[in-house]
Amino acid sequence: MYRIMVVDDEQNLRLLYEKALQKDGYEVILAASGEEALELFQKEEPHLVILDIKMPGLDGVEVMSKMLSINNKLPVILNTAYASYQDNFTTWAADAYVVKSADLSELRNRVREILVERYGNQQ
Repeated sequence: MYRIMVVDDEQNLRLLYEKALQKDGYEVILAASGEEALELFQKEEPHLVILDIKMPGLDGVEVMSKMLSINNKLPVILNTAYASYQDNFTTWAADAYVVKSADLSELRNRVREILVERYGNQQ
């Protein structure tokens, strides 16, 4: 079973994403901050990370950079309410950039596509 880490400072979004991703058959690890995500990262070894960009403390781009320095093959989806970050070259290391929406279909589709592309069809 694929493990997906969701990092977002908004509790309601973490819980919404957790429910949707569990419904899709994934194990979900939740982190409320960049610092918490880095603590859990090496212990949990997620197959994919969904990162909010704008968070207090370490932002998502900083967290992505630290995670990729440990595992440069880690798939990362940046998930933010701000479309303007898409043009920022520091976000280009991410596998996907998804603007937050009440409709989670784009996020769920990108998760599935990236996992199949990276790991094949096994779960």
